[in-house]
Amino acid sequence: MSRASGIHIREVSTSDPTAVPDWNTAAQAVIDTGKRSSERGWTPATSGNFSVRSTDGDIAITRSGVDKGALALTDILRQPLARPLLSGSSAEAGLHIRLYADHADIGAVFHTHSHAASVLGRLHVDQSTIVLEGWEMQKALQGVRTHEARVLVPVFANTQAIDALAEQVATRFLRAPEEALLAPGYLIAGHGLYALGADAQQAWRHLEALNAMLGYLLALRG
Repeated sequence: MSRASGIHIREVSTSDPTAVPDWNTAAQAVIDTGKRSSERGWTPATSGNFSVRSTDGDIAITRSGVDKGALALTDILRQPLARPLLSGSSAEAGLHIRLYADHADIGAVFHTHSHAASVLGRLHVDQSTIVLEGWEMQKALQGVRTHEARVLVPVFANTQAIDALAEQVATRFLRAPEEALLAPGYLIAGHGLYALGADAQQAWRHLEALNAMLGYLLALRG
């Protein structure tokens, strides 16, 4: 579990749960995730960004304005966590860096712009939360053992003030909810979904599961 929060991301399904990839492996995981997300229609018009932590403490992260379905190694930046954003970075890279800095157990952060995530974020921004309950798919989220669990997905208003948004996310993730679990991810209204994991494999599972359940909720609205 992440420090002082209700986010469950620690356990992973690999043989060595403490393993962190070298930078080239991390960069390839980013490239592969971009392709898989594009194939699902989650990154239209160069949207989305993906990052994976590497052994040297840097993160492999997509540069701004590139087609996520056709990423090359030259489209992946080697961003040190303690340095200002590199030239070519997306402004939203600051959201990734803050998550890694605050949570040593986060190994990957994936952000997509699926239809359901973008729409439901707008519909629920006033409540600041989407509740997942009763879905068998919930058990794909780390730490969730039953469809009867209440899983809370935080929702934040969209803004260009990235540092302020990163602070809002950090504050929300430090508050463990009562009688519920905090999802390993969050929504930005009218924008999309951020999913977190201890490694790229777990972050992808969370991304896929959360996008699926958001699709279910949107379908229920007719």
